[in-house]
Amino acid sequence: PATIVGLGRIGGLIASVGDGKDTIVGRQDKIAADGSGPIYVCTRNDVLDGIVADCPEGRREDLVFMQNGFIESWMKGKGLEDNTQALLYFAVTKAGADPIDGVTPLNPEGLTAATGKWGAALTARLAKAGLKCNDVDAVAYRAKMFEKLFWISCLMLVGAAHDCASVGDAQKEHGEELAALIAELAAAVTARYGIEFEAGVVERLFAYTDVVANFPCGVKEFEWRNGFFWALSREAVKAAGGDEAADVCPIHTKLLRGLEAEGKIGFDLPGEPDMQLLMGTTA
Repeated sequence: PATIVGLGRIGGLIASVGDGKDTIVGRQDKIAADGSGPIYVCTRNDVLDGIVADCPEGRREDLVFMQNGFIESWMKGKGLEDNTQALLYFAVTKAGADPIDGVTPLNPEGLTAATGKWGAALTARLAKAGLKCNDVDAVAYRAKMFEKLFWISCLMLVGAAHDCASVGDAQKEHGEELAALIAELAAAVTARYGIEFEAGVVERLFAYTDVVANFPCGVKEFEWRNGFFWALSREAVKAAGGDEAADVCPIHTKLLRGLEAEGKIGFDLPGEPDMQLLMGTTA
């Protein structure tokens, strides 16, 4: 049995393939100290602090994080960097709906991945829902994590910049720009952290977009998604004495500034790099 935090689309799916003995808790409920098994955290990123605070210290190693975006630095700050994590390459359009798996011709084994103590348990549970999941080691997972971050950051950004209704439209109408942006961000991550990506990143992510083509566009959760690449840019520019030519993610910067100028993101872009965010990823 497991504990499931949050009963939205993902939490509902995870619960639906349990053995009927799972414990379901709300985002503001405390997690039992005497429980056992994985604790699947199926919530938005902005409530994670509260989830950890309401989890007894003796059970925190069982927390399984399945959020979109970059949470690595946050996990390190909480002392949870070795916890189980998962990248969910599937879509659940509404509560109770059948999931759409991110299986593509390029990746028939599926793109969803998990790592850590409860990775195998999550893989087995998702299999009951007809979903493929790959239980991988931490090094392989980290590269896959960044690839998913490229997808969520790039498709949302390009789609918002061009008023596209869906990621499918963004890719179909602005594929060259998307490919250049993904390549730019991958190069920046490799240069900063030494992470090498398997050949075909753009092709893999484009194939996944084809599977979830109706997913809507919009720059959301900036601090967990595009904020990481914005910080990389600001770090490089600052190191060059303010020379914008040193920007390691110029396409990304241009698109974000365009949205800011048009009032489409609802906040002012940070002037200084978030070094806590970046240093948390030091290899």
